[in-house]
Amino acid sequence: MAILERRDSGAIAHLRMNTPESLNALSDAMLAELQGALDRLRGDRDIRAVILSGAGKAFCAGHNLKEMQAGRQAEDGGAAYFADLFARCARVMQSIRTLPQPVIAQVHGIATAAGCQLVATCDMAVAAEGTRFGVNGVNIGLFCSTPMVALSRNIPRKQAFEMLTTGAFIGTDRAQALGLINRAVPEDRLEAETAELAQTIAGKLSAAVRIGKEAFYAQAEMPMDAAYEYTGDVMVRNMMLRDTDEGIQAFIEKRPPDWAD
Repeated sequence: MAILERRDSGAIAHLRMNTPESLNALSDAMLAELQGALDRLRGDRDIRAVILSGAGKAFCAGHNLKEMQAGRQAEDGGAAYFADLFARCARVMQSIRTLPQPVIAQVHGIATAAGCQLVATCDMAVAAEGTRFGVNGVNIGLFCSTPMVALSRNIPRKQAFEMLTTGAFIGTDRAQALGLINRAVPEDRLEAETAELAQTIAGKLSAAVRIGKEAFYAQAEMPMDAAYEYTGDVMVRNMMLRDTDEGIQAFIEKRPPDWAD
């Protein structure tokens, strides 16, 4: 049985973490599988959107603590293992951000520590009502410093710091209000609602979405004047596409566009 399943539905790839017995923890094997899947998706021009979910009763409970404790048995106390582990996890998170296709987290149950980081890293998130989110490492003496990177770029700083220092969970209403998730839906509608969002995105001109996703994150880290200069250049590049010309002309002529991409 694969620990990470991929199922394609038209232009949508659905990745499902499949280790429910560990609440889909980000084990060494899971991180490797996620990285491999993301690397393959990067060059897959047939896929226009990606959904990431978890099997069983939870989305993802973060790192595998048993593996982390086993890593301490090395002569250096685990320092090299831990450095490599967090580097590999950071690479997965950054691969989601730089993936040409938008990635939607389909969340249920709990998303804790690096699992919450995963939600914050995805471009969008749809959650089942009743899902709980937390960066709870502080409760066991481990501040969630790497999850903090994504979380503090996703929600207001004071609220992120409160979550990080109290280890408290928040529910879907609070998560939506803070911007951690796009929406909360009844659990029996979670898969359908997420698929509908992915299908809407997949129906857009993929070249425009690829250009837009890259620009979205790049401009967010620039001063305003530099952001406008950069995005102006991006708009020019987008306007030069044959399919963009066709899309504009089709709109003017009130007909469906004949896109090649």
